[in-house]
Amino acid sequence: MNPLPIILGPTASGKTHLATRIASRINGAILSADSRQVYKGMNIGTGKDLDEYVVDGQPVPYHLIDILDAGEKYNISLFKHDFQEAYQQVVNQNQTPIACGGTGFYLYALLNSQGYTEIPVDENLREILEDKTYEALRTIFTELESSYLDRADTSTRKRLIRAIEISTFLIQNPEIEKQIEDTASFEYNPVIFGLNPAAEIRRERISQRLSYRLEHGLIQEVEALLASGLSAEQLIYYGLEYKYITEYLTGALTYDQMSKKLETEIHRFAKRQMTFFRKMEKDGMKIHWLDQSKTEEENISFVISELEKFKQNQ
Repeated sequence: MNPLPIILGPTASGKTHLATRIASRINGAILSADSRQVYKGMNIGTGKDLDEYVVDGQPVPYHLIDILDAGEKYNISLFKHDFQEAYQQVVNQNQTPIACGGTGFYLYALLNSQGYTEIPVDENLREILEDKTYEALRTIFTELESSYLDRADTSTRKRLIRAIEISTFLIQNPEIEKQIEDTASFEYNPVIFGLNPAAEIRRERISQRLSYRLEHGLIQEVEALLASGLSAEQLIYYGLEYKYITEYLTGALTYDQMSKKLETEIHRFAKRQMTFFRKMEKDGMKIHWLDQSKTEEENISFVISELEKFKQNQ
């Protein structure tokens, strides 16, 4: 199987720009790994930067952008299913899929071949199981017929309880079990590249970008979403730009309060993104951090070279 190049990094690091330039060189198509870019009408606030998808006058194909109406629910299971479908479509067209995004949890789940990490905790069930012996727990687990039966790690009591929790959820939600079965056995060969500008550069970019967006349509974008019938609560759910601008438009914040809070929260968000990417590394996912002192052309050449090395070593 060919490698799956992944371009990740915090907000305002230049992921889309780099990914589209690489795609134009290797007959690639972008597969977005962003939890909010799936929504139509949420363009400026999610940083779709659709103008970046034209390189030297030629369009770069993209997937998993604008696939849902704002207000619809989306989750990791749906993302993994949609990603696999898009991946196969791109491969079938003899193009190279390139994953690009800043939603680390989506990327982490995508590369976790077991595919069950997104299943929620069931505190009530855990209370019921808490006082049972390992042997009793093992009996309960073996009687639960789900796709997780032969995949679970039951080496400790804690993991066995989690295995019962997962199996119970799958039995109660057969449609989710089917989605996970479809994606759990599908493995990619990721080659991950990261962009991590120095903190002061990142902060400057975030501040400049936010100022530009506020002056060039971001507030009007949120107004249009509210006018389309979305409630303030629905928009606040999407966080960051949509949360604080909605609070401004509904009178909860002044313009200055909104812009200051939003800037602060985007900076914090970028730090949390980097923390998650470091966690991915600790969990064994190798990330090639691109040298920010190099030119764009040098970094593009490095990425292409690493992909070629991967193919040769297969």
